[in-house]
Amino acid sequence: MKRITYILISLFLLIFTEVLAQSGSYYNPKDDQYRLLGLRRARESYRFAVDELERQKELFEKSLISKNDLERARNAFADAEVNYHQALLAVLFEKQYVAIQKAIKYQGKDGRKKVRITLENASGSTELQTLINIEDELFRALQPDVVHNIYISLLNDENAIISQPYEIKIDELWHGKPKEVSFELLQDVDAVSVNLIYGNGTQNSRKIYLQKDASVDKVVIQSEQFSQEADLGATANYALTLELFSGRSNTFKLEVVNLPQQINRYFTDPASRARLSQFRFQESSNTRQAALQINLPNRPSEFIPIDQPIAFFVLVIPRNRLDEFGDLQQRNWTQKEIEALDVGFVRLELLPRGIGKLQVRAPQLYQAIHAGENGQFFIDLVNDGTRRLDNVEIEVDPPLNWEKKISPALVPAIDIGAENRVQLELTPPNGVAVGRHEIRVRTSSLSNNQPIAGEDKTLTVEILPETNFLSTILILFAIVALVGGIVVFGIRLSRR
Repeated sequence: MKRITYILISLFLLIFTEVLAQSGSYYNPKDDQYRLLGLRRARESYRFAVDELERQKELFEKSLISKNDLERARNAFADAEVNYHQALLAVLFEKQYVAIQKAIKYQGKDGRKKVRITLENASGSTELQTLINIEDELFRALQPDVVHNIYISLLNDENAIISQPYEIKIDELWHGKPKEVSFELLQDVDAVSVNLIYGNGTQNSRKIYLQKDASVDKVVIQSEQFSQEADLGATANYALTLELFSGRSNTFKLEVVNLPQQINRYFTDPASRARLSQFRFQESSNTRQAALQINLPNRPSEFIPIDQPIAFFVLVIPRNRLDEFGDLQQRNWTQKEIEALDVGFVRLELLPRGIGKLQVRAPQLYQAIHAGENGQFFIDLVNDGTRRLDNVEIEVDPPLNWEKKISPALVPAIDIGAENRVQLELTPPNGVAVGRHEIRVRTSSLSNNQPIAGEDKTLTVEILPETNFLSTILILFAIVALVGGIVVFGIRLSRR
């Protein structure tokens, strides 16, 4: 009787174990869609498998079931445990979220633009644990408070990486413990897309507007044309880019220091052409443009020597700090002193250049000669510029078969304000036609290896006709005879 009872109990447990194994591996397609409900289903199956395994162990110890029955119960428990862990991990990964707490753009000491990003684990594991009432030991074993393997990179609007390094990895990000990462910007932008890859491959990209460091009250100023050459009497134009790095001030004043007072300077707005002394950033933009116009005098001096660079600084001072500095034009500032002021500045350089100006003067542009005579003209060459003229050459284009003589044909140099006279002698050929003949005179020279041309002049030589002296004498005698005849006739007529 006992044997029959043992057999019946064994068959019942075997059937129950098979049913349990099948129920433990039961899959509901909606569990992938509603993972929290799937987790509850897997948790109940896991708990039932734990209790059943304990019962099977007791029955095995009492020799009421075979070892194979116990192994089947263990396999069912293992399947339920794996399903439970998978469902729990699926919920945890689904609930993982990395938030961008801050993204601050700043300028490093080396002048390069950088971005400091603060990331926060916003998964909310505590709320999840309360919601599904999971055992603390298993829940903590799976580390729900940490997000693993976070990869961060910065992209522009074309999805190109614009950060150095290209990508930064955070191994672990714990809940309640934000972490900061810093990038150097390879492209100067005000908004970036922060690309995040973390957990089981979750990818998230968010475009954010970069904040300014509220602890810095400064404007960063840059100029692509930081060093320029300008001729005396000309204007140099420095295009300036101003970027706000301040959380306190938005109105600033522009100042120029270390530039000689003999040089006129002023700031303008490139859009409106209006002159600037102070400017304000709008709330919608942290970047604006300005221009520095520098007008050089016409002549060099001890303060403005030619070919010697003049270094100066452009300062951007917060309006609320103007009283601290007073008159900045009373002295020359070193770069260390400028840096100690803790304001935005840029170092610029101006190289005054002189250039020669060839002025051609001709006291006489017309001359009348007879055939067989020579025409002579004088040309005065004057350097009316600010640099010496070299190799001043005169070219004359006379009519066909005319001969020319230039003394001197080449002037080696003409100093600033100096004058040289050149003589031209033009000889017409035999049988030259009577009338006016024009001769073109051209001048050229070099100044600082740059070609300089003077004003062209046109000389006019008139060839007069030959005079017949015999005919002239006969005409004179005829006129005298006529006058004498009239006088004699008048005297005779009066006597009658």
